[in-house]
Amino acid sequence: MAKKARGSRVPAHKRPRYAHWVLRAAAYLIDVGLVLVVVFVAARLHQQVAGGIVALVLVAANRWYLSGRTGQTVGRRLLRIRLLSVESGEPIGPWWALLRDVAHVLDTVSLLAGWFFPIWDDQRQTFADKLIGTHVTVVR
Repeated sequence: MAKKARGSRVPAHKRPRYAHWVLRAAAYLIDVGLVLVVVFVAARLHQQVAGGIVALVLVAANRWYLSGRTGQTVGRRLLRIRLLSVESGEPIGPWWALLRDVAHVLDTVSLLAGWFFPIWDDQRQTFADKLIGTHVTVVR
């Protein structure tokens, strides 16, 4: 059995603080709420097609571009949490953010167990986080 090198432990102030499930859920609800406002306003103005296009652009900009480049959507920024790569500790890029959202299908088809997995997981990851190699951390 290999011995750990002396001093190889990461100091507490440098270890990631994983975001609690409530923060993650609240950030997601804020992001969904932004899209719902656009859809609602478009429906009231009888502009469903335009509203759908604007909603899709908003999702792409917020969930995939911003999240991929900075680790934060509007909701995550408000609640001071970030999506980062487990390996590098950096934001994952827009394409990986998109793939992560697609991977959330696993969280849903597992009778929603994947969405609640962060409650008891050591790194507070969903199934999609484990698959893509991400975690959500508190901004220090």
